[in-house]
Amino acid sequence: MHMVGRIGFMGLGIALAGCLTGAPVFAGDKPAKVPVEDGSKVMITSPKDGDTVSDSFDLKYELTKGSQATHVHAYVDDEYQKGFSGALKGLSKGTHKVTVTGATKDHDPVMATHTVNIDVQ
Repeated sequence: MHMVGRIGFMGLGIALAGCLTGAPVFAGDKPAKVPVEDGSKVMITSPKDGDTVSDSFDLKYELTKGSQATHVHAYVDDEYQKGFSGALKGLSKGTHKVTVTGATKDHDPVMATHTVNIDVQ
């Protein structure tokens, strides 16, 4: 039993060391890939930079696909919006940075990115 306690403590130490160094610790963790330059372009068409919006709104963009981009990922204040389908909902009041980035079929980023700052009322 004493050995089991040591192994558990060592595992915790290894996980903590991985977190502090930024190294992936668990099989599902993978470092962010460097964006690929594939000729894609993306532009947020609505809202415009500096616009005032409600806490929920449609985020409209145009993606010109290059050789690898298939879709976009949306971020609010650098946080990935999992399941983004065109609308952002429930944003807190204040200023937020909204970014749209092109992505490949494997969800790896491409260089195409556009950011606007909005004010939620």
